[in-house]
Amino acid sequence: MSVTRVSDGPLLRLRPWLRRVVAEVASVTLAVALLIWSLTPVYNMLLIALDRDEGDIEFEGIIWPADPSLHSFHTVLTQGYWLVEDFWHQFGNSFFIGLMTMFLTVLIGSLASFAFGRMRLSKGWLLVNAPLLTYAVPASFLIIPFTRLIAGYGLSNTLWAIIAANVTFATPYAILILQQYARLIPVELDEAAQVDGASPVQIYRRVYVPLMAPALAAVGTYALLLAWNEYLYQYVLLSSTRNMTVAVAIAQFFNSDEAPWNYMMATAVIYSLPPIVIFYALRRYMTEGLTRGAVKG
Repeated sequence: MSVTRVSDGPLLRLRPWLRRVVAEVASVTLAVALLIWSLTPVYNMLLIALDRDEGDIEFEGIIWPADPSLHSFHTVLTQGYWLVEDFWHQFGNSFFIGLMTMFLTVLIGSLASFAFGRMRLSKGWLLVNAPLLTYAVPASFLIIPFTRLIAGYGLSNTLWAIIAANVTFATPYAILILQQYARLIPVELDEAAQVDGASPVQIYRRVYVPLMAPALAAVGTYALLLAWNEYLYQYVLLSSTRNMTVAVAIAQFFNSDEAPWNYMMATAVIYSLPPIVIFYALRRYMTEGLTRGAVKG
């Protein structure tokens, strides 16, 4: 029996084009699905915040409120409801914790990476990687010993306790990123500065820090976002209403007999704006600092 072979030349030439189209369509579809999945909770949060009703919100099947209003945002910003009467003070607490966490993480991380990488310390690689072991232990497991440690120093129910916890968790990652990025800076610059009589402190200030600006911006933004979104330690260590952050204050809505969802969601929307603005303002430095540090050469 003879088998007639059909020429499949045009089909073979078409297959790469089809594969490329299918791959592009699949990628776009997946990206759109992930975008919708990620933005749906945010959209529902905004939907509730724009509702005038202070009671239970029923938004099933509602794409947009029939009578959208900024009343909830006005109430929160003017502290016109008893659950948000300390909103601006609590917002200031959150901002202070975020800024101090960012500053201390950048300072400690840059000094440590400079010492480990530029001063050729013995067993420097071990000192760089050892702090990363803290990420192997869940943060919830460390809350009890950390609380006892903070109490021993008399820092219970203070903002500095939260700052200490945030810096503890942010610094190991900061050191790793800065150490990788520092390898891109030629050592000859340090040697030239030493020939000119510069001390290690002067080399750090005038050579190391300016050239490390993108990486410092990246780890600083990371530390700020970490502090801004942290909740567990703030909830456990802060009990005073005046010392609370917005993240903990929002949770107080659930402990109240009357919990107006629109005020709670308006507070959450306002609280989420600063990190979004900061991230988009520094995204170029974050991208450069994180990607360049991943490639040596």
